[in-house]
Amino acid sequence: MNITKVISAMTEYFSSDPKRVGHFLKVYAFSKTIGEAEKLSAENQEILEIAAAVHDIGIKKSEELYGSSSGKYQEMLGPDEAEKLLNKLGIDEKIIERICFLVGHHHTYNMIDGLDYQILVEADFLVNAYEDNLSKNAIINVRNKLFKTKTATKMLNDIFALENNQNDKT
Repeated sequence: MNITKVISAMTEYFSSDPKRVGHFLKVYAFSKTIGEAEKLSAENQEILEIAAAVHDIGIKKSEELYGSSSGKYQEMLGPDEAEKLLNKLGIDEKIIERICFLVGHHHTYNMIDGLDYQILVEADFLVNAYEDNLSKNAIINVRNKLFKTKTATKMLNDIFALENNQNDKT
């Protein structure tokens, strides 16, 4: 895998949109770190890292077509955009299939079916919690309902100065 090619292609894709570039780079960095700490297999780590880089690719088309960056539209439009970009980069079809699934479900939390999916959701939330200036209570509620990995949970607790107790209602 050459994640550099994917990141460069995504930077070009979101040309003149530094907010989107910054967002996917932060999600990528958290995903990479969490995946390595949670000891994903090499293939799942590759899938996770590429998925993290392209996870919001549907936003651009969503905003063009619907004037919205809603998660629903991202999930609907993202997989086709991701597949086109990743095919151009020569990414293996089997890997593209899983990445497109993750792109098409990264805002769907009731069907998480693998550690790569779990980590992508957690990494995206770590970034969104800050970028959206969520309240401490909102962050704790999401942590208690959604977070499963020890690494991401610790990062969330550390970044937002939360108690380590999963039942904390601060």
